[in-house]
Amino acid sequence: MQRLFKIKYAVLSGLVFLLAACGGEKEKAEATPDTPVYTLVFLDKTQSVNVNRAYVNEKYRQTLTDIMETNMKNKGDKLEVYYIHENTSKARALSLMIRSEKEINDGANATDREAIETAFQLSLQREKGIFLRQLLLKLNQQNTGSSNQSTDIWASLPVIAKAGESGAQVSVYYFSDMIESVKGADRRDFHKQPPVSDAEAEEEAKSDVKKLAKYAIGSPQITIVSPFEATASSKENNPHVTHYWQTLFQELGGVSVDEL
Repeated sequence: MQRLFKIKYAVLSGLVFLLAACGGEKEKAEATPDTPVYTLVFLDKTQSVNVNRAYVNEKYRQTLTDIMETNMKNKGDKLEVYYIHENTSKARALSLMIRSEKEINDGANATDREAIETAFQLSLQREKGIFLRQLLLKLNQQNTGSSNQSTDIWASLPVIAKAGESGAQVSVYYFSDMIESVKGADRRDFHKQPPVSDAEAEEEAKSDVKKLAKYAIGSPQITIVSPFEATASSKENNPHVTHYWQTLFQELGGVSVDEL
């Protein structure tokens, strides 16, 4: 009888230990912070995009403000700005990272927790305010050099691939008309020869993927923020060019592509 009691006690003790361990793991998992967000902003600095136009400037300013509010929320969230022009991949203009950190105090009462949250939000908003001012300065900066003659969007792909290696959640924004325009027999110049149908756009994109497949861009969320008004003609805002990019990005990684 005594031996049976000891066995039952040992089994119960083991169950209690396992439940406690599982509970500890659950609490640890719940305490794990969100995956950092790595935001890439590509600003078109070529002749075909005029950010001084009232519509473009207002749309771009508002979108940058929304990005700052949505993507920069926790310590480690990062935002980098690159200029799109002749030398896109080497044109990093800005690198920002959230440093504000919420104090951890598991034993805090409700009043103290509220004070901790308030202090964190104040620090975070200060950082974001500084960052937004820097972003808007970069938006309005003019490119009067010869690099404004070419639009090398392909060169953004290795930048995206490198961001993906960080393990962060990658969000990419193109503030551009997406008119790829690079001289060379194996390049696209949509100013001179744009796709004239969705079928042609798909054919060109799938052909180009063979050259660009070495860039493992992962599955980022990609948003194209166009400078075109809703009333723009199809000659100005060629829908087949948009289809080319949607096909290209999806073929490279099955990514989600939105257009604003």
